[in-house]
Amino acid sequence: QVQLVGSGGGLVQAGGSLRLSCAASGSIFSDNTMGWYRQAPGKQRELVATITSAGSTIYADSVKGRFTISRDNAKNTVYLQMNSLKPEDTGVYNCNCKSGRTTYWGQGTQVTVSS
Repeated sequence: QVQLVGSGGGLVQAGGSLRLSCAASGSIFSDNTMGWYRQAPGKQRELVATITSAGSTIYADSVKGRFTISRDNAKNTVYLQMNSLKPEDTGVYNCNCKSGRTTYWGQGTQVTVSS
């Protein structure tokens, strides 16, 4: 059984910062990709950023230069440092882990950015 536990959401003013964490436990391949997605009210879920176990990253254009994804392979934990937050960054953020042919999802964490 694989579990992903995310944390770190909250309420912040525009221009502020938050750091999200997501720890994976259970039987996953060491060669995996972890990432963050978000869903704003009334919108579809969208990619925020992903990182492979080798450290290769992909970012949505909307967060490039403001967000940084990183990971600790020994802890199977992925982080998302979010700086210069904007109201449009508001949403439920979910982490996931793609291990082999299976994608696992964590519970969402709410990020609210006030103007």
